[in-house]
Amino acid sequence: MAKRELGRGERVLPGVWRLRLPLPWPGVPHCNAWALAAGDGIVLVDTGMHEPGSLAHLELALSQVRLRLELVRLVACTHAHSDHYGQAATVMERSGARLWMHPDHDHMTRSAKDPEAAWARRVEVARQSGVPEEPLRRYAESRKGQGFGVAAIVEPDRELVEGVTIETDLGVWEVHETPGHAPSHVCLFQPDRRLLISGDHLLGRVSTYYDYGWTPDPAGEFLDSLDKVDRLGARLCLSGHGKPFTDVGGHVQANRDLVHERLEKAAGAIADGARTAVEVVPHVYGEPLNAMTASWWLAETLSYLTHLERAGAARRVEGEPERWEAA
Repeated sequence: MAKRELGRGERVLPGVWRLRLPLPWPGVPHCNAWALAAGDGIVLVDTGMHEPGSLAHLELALSQVRLRLELVRLVACTHAHSDHYGQAATVMERSGARLWMHPDHDHMTRSAKDPEAAWARRVEVARQSGVPEEPLRRYAESRKGQGFGVAAIVEPDRELVEGVTIETDLGVWEVHETPGHAPSHVCLFQPDRRLLISGDHLLGRVSTYYDYGWTPDPAGEFLDSLDKVDRLGARLCLSGHGKPFTDVGGHVQANRDLVHERLEKAAGAIADGARTAVEVVPHVYGEPLNAMTASWWLAETLSYLTHLERAGAARRVEGEPERWEAA
């Protein structure tokens, strides 16, 4: 088993610090929170995931750049996934900070209020998509009693929507709504310096994930959000995972290309007959689902099939399980 990382802090620019926080997920060893100088304190963009010992990692990362939790005046979450929102309640309690986040956060907060119902919903989606009963049973058993990586559910004091700005020593950061990865996703843009805090909308590596079932067309929303961010003309991206990067336009285009490639593969998979979403997965990714990829790849494949349905290129075939065919 790989050794877990420790919290780590580093200055990226004057008044901007990267706080690298460990995660328990295979293949995703850490996430980034960002501290922005703001008067006598800091704005903390994202918080890391809540789990035993997680707050100590955040405090360690802050201490390495000579900051303290008590300096946080505002918590701004790019979206309501556990690795970006999970420690918000604890940070607010310790510092007295307010929370700003997009209002479409039910995909996390409703699930965290009733984890058992949320897991049951995922199992039912998987069953309808063609996942066999035995893996479903094992998945349901493994999830019993597990939380969502959230210390406590806290509602935002202010909604992060278009037109809202965040004041820092580097200037004003604009809020840009960028759904797709999550309904609650926003990016923050500092236009004078052309800095983009991208959350999970853009990452250093080209990788996609969608919260399926909360909006009509996550893949289409993601493509629209890519266009919106491309128009900003950012020259440095501070992302939710990995190192900062400069080729922002290139990353936007690489994500577009990947989405269109996977849409074409999903369409090709149902061109010669109806298939379940599980049967479509190997056509999209080159291999079938396994325990590591099941939740991720199935949600993404369903998002592509839904996008094709809305475009008039696919239709659902009702049944147990549900199938998809070319329209």
